[in-house]
Amino acid sequence: MAKKDLEQLKTRVMRAKGYNVNSEHPDDVKYEIAKEEGIPLKEEGNEELTSKQAGKIGGPIGGNMVKEMVKMAQQQMERKN
Repeated sequence: MAKKDLEQLKTRVMRAKGYNVNSEHPDDVKYEIAKEEGIPLKEEGNEELTSKQAGKIGGPIGGNMVKEMVKMAQQQMERKN
């Protein structure tokens, strides 16, 4: 269940950032980001990517998800007070 919840969060957050995210395959947003960044991301065999390139793809996804989770936690704490 947690994986499904994370996928829903990713879909919601990345759509809010203007990305075209398929709710059935939210991980596909990484290809859209890679294309924007000019990074040749393939479905398999990406060993040649540098850490910097991988970070440019994963950073916006994970970073925005973390920001949203912090916001959700803050709202939840405010409700308890």
